[in-house]
This record gives sequence, C-alpha cells and structure tokens, in this order.
Amino acid sequence: MAYQRKEIDIAQVQRQKDICGEILGRNQQAGATPLAMVDTYGCQQNEADSEKIRGYLAEMGYGFTDNEFEADVIVINTCAVREHAEMRVLGNVGALNHSKKARPSQIIAVCGCMVQQEHMAQKIKMSYPVVDLVFGPHELWRFPEHLKAVMDSHKRRFAAAADEGAVIEGMPIHRDRGVKAWLSIMYGCNNFCSYCIVPYVRGRERSRHPEEILKEARELVAAGYKDITLLGQNVNSYGKDLEEDVDFADLIRMINDIPGDFLIRFMTSHPKDATEKLFKTMAECEKCAHQLHLPVQSGSDRILKLMNRVYTREKYIEKARLARSYMPDLVVTTDIIVGFPGETEADFADTLSLCEEIRYDAMFTFIYSKRQGTPAATMPDPYTRADKQRHFDALMELSNTISGEKHKEYEGKTLRVLIDGETGKDEYNLSSRTNGGRLVHLKGDRSLIGQFVEVEIVSSNNWALYGRIAP
Repeated sequence: MAYQRKEIDIAQVQRQKDICGEILGRNQQAGATPLAMVDTYGCQQNEADSEKIRGYLAEMGYGFTDNEFEADVIVINTCAVREHAEMRVLGNVGALNHSKKARPSQIIAVCGCMVQQEHMAQKIKMSYPVVDLVFGPHELWRFPEHLKAVMDSHKRRFAAAADEGAVIEGMPIHRDRGVKAWLSIMYGCNNFCSYCIVPYVRGRERSRHPEEILKEARELVAAGYKDITLLGQNVNSYGKDLEEDVDFADLIRMINDIPGDFLIRFMTSHPKDATEKLFKTMAECEKCAHQLHLPVQSGSDRILKLMNRVYTREKYIEKARLARSYMPDLVVTTDIIVGFPGETEADFADTLSLCEEIRYDAMFTFIYSKRQGTPAATMPDPYTRADKQRHFDALMELSNTISGEKHKEYEGKTLRVLIDGETGKDEYNLSSRTNGGRLVHLKGDRSLIGQFVEVEIVSSNNWALYGRIAP
C-alpha cells in the first residue's frame, strides 16, 4: 500500500511543550538546575535530531553536561548504518552502570535508528536493564511525554513500533552557538538500496513545506550562522510528496534570496535524481557552495545492480561531467562500499578505475557491514575479511594520493574561507573551510571565528591545506 503523507497537528506538539512546562515546574521546585547529557552517533540528521532533544530538555529547565556522572538525564542517540557504530553504542550504554550506581535516580534513554530495529530494541530490553527509556526516530517528537511517564511510574518504557513517519513542525531546537547549522528539509528514504537499513528505520520520504524551511533558514541567518547545510537522506527528491510545485533546485534559489552573507551546502544527493537543473542552479546561486557529495558506492555495473542503485557507471560519470561543466571549480566527494557480497577482483578494479577517472577530492570508504533485514544480508559472500581489507587499503591509498595531488594544486592561490573554529595547535590555531568544503588551517586571532577572509595557501598534505591571511 502506498505511503500516505502524515503531518502531526501543531496542537499535539504544543501538548509536548506543556509537558515540558510541567517538568520545568518540578525542577524549579527542587531548587538546583538539573543537568542532561545528549550523546550522538552517526550522521548529520542524527545531530539535527539531537538538537531537538536538547530543545525539549532546555524547555524542561535542564542545563547540559558532557559528564555522565553529573547528568540527571542521559540520552544516547544511535546509528544503525554499520555494525561498528552499534557495538560502540552498546559498549558505552553498558558502561553507564557506573553512573547509575552513583546516581540511582538517573534516567537513561536510548533513541535513534538502532533501536527502531526490533531485534536491537529487544536486545536492550533483555540485556541492558540500566536503560529506562527506548524510543525510535518516529517517537522523538513525543520525548517529553515518554520521559514524564518514566519519571512518574519509575518503570521502563519502550516506544519503537514500526512506523512510516510523519512531518512534525514546532519542536524546540537547541543549537550550540557557532558558525555552522544543520537544517532538515525532509526525512526518510524511498530508495531501498539492498545494503541499507535507513528506509526501514527512518520511514518513507516526506518533505517539509518550503515556507517552514525558509522561516527556519531566516532565523539561522539572523542568529549569525554562516554555513547552513540542508539535510535529507536524498535531498534531490525534495518536494515530490508536496502539493506545492517546488523541487530541490527551487528551494536552493529561495534560500539563496535570503539577505545575508552565508553559504548553502547540502547532503546527501542520490545520483539517479541529480539533475541538470540542480547543477545550473548551484552555478547561478552565489551563496550555494560548489561542493557536491555524490555517493557512487561502486564502479561496477554488476555490483551497482545488486545494490539496487538504479544507475550505471556511465550514467554516473555523465552526471559528474555535467556538474563540472557548470562549475569547473566543483569539489566532488563520494561514498564507496568495499566488499559488498560477491564483489570480485574485477568489480573492485572497476571501482578503482572510476575513482581515477572522476578524481574525487575526498572519498569516504567503508567495508560492507551486514544489516539484518536488508536484501544484501542474505546474499552469498565467499570473500574473506582479509580480501576486503586488502581492497580497502588499496582504495585508501588511491584516495590519499589523488587528494594530495588536488591539494597541491591549491598552493599559491588565494581563496575565500570561512573561519569556523580553533585547532588547539599553536602554529596553525584556526580552522576554516573553502567554498568547496576543503579544510584550511591558518594562524590568527580567535576573534576572526565566524568571518569570511581571504587566505593564501602556502602548503598542503593529503588531508588539509595550510594558509596565511592575505594582507
């Protein structure tokens, strides 16, 4: 049955805010300001979700800490994309036995994509009694209600039933003060790549209305954020479920029209939906960064078909060439999975040759991680971990070589960068990013953080550029 778009009524969100007010009253009566810790794993969408969790907690009167022994409430926001992330989460959750013993009233919640998988929710239920509350991504908007129920009953609560998801507006957001901000424009995924658990835990694609996105974007610009990243599992699908005739390229133009000096970035783009209209829009909008993260996953047509990626190697190469024809200075990055079930030496050779042809500025490479419930989990996989590690190492070597060569080409050039933080080093104490997202270390006063400056690139390595502020 086709997914029917759902929107949560604002009155229901207001009820959650009212519960926040009830908890705030209790906390104020208790005297001292209670503390909360929110620990986030995984992608930028998880980071954006954690900002909403902190938003609710702030309205309840909580301050924030990174020390689990100080926290009255701990929320672990989890990732399900790879097994390694899940094992880290479970190890860290188990270690919270110590803080719970020191503070018996401490409430520990585990949320996010990992617990939306039924077998993982059951694992926590049976093996991690330290956890008081479990809720999936679709229940995040009801976090105050779930937290209050645990407080009132002193019983464990599990809320991670299967759900296709909804659009929710009006949740409070607590962002760290800084230069960069995440802005979710849509949720969920309809692609069902054979290796990926995301559509099963995040639900179907659903876009926020453009006026809500523009309202939030204006607020971010007014608050001084200079680097705004638009988020979605596949931003190129934005608007397909809306009555408004607005696609992703249109949305970029709308945000570009907001007065102010800031950059627009986005992730992630699915190659099958990346259009010439998008590339033309990126080239014409002066605030849109010339940076494109375009995950290819494999250079082999056979493996791409098994992955259900719905494009061929040649179609992908055509898209990359088209994008660069509009933006010759475009920085292109990608994701690649090494060791997909049944990947042969010939398949991997195809991936290497594609990388040599595209010459990515950076590659994010991963050894395939089996995800229970996905089609790829049942595919024959005769190759050993050692075979996959050998391929991974070869790909990393190629990636580092190309990145180093590309960075060398920046030396002697003067670039506009956004200074976004400190490095903790003496010689190059500030960090910054180019329009294309390349990391630049430089020396200067920390008062420059949040400003665009011209920087001359004096040296580089495989991972970063080094510069001095131009006179």
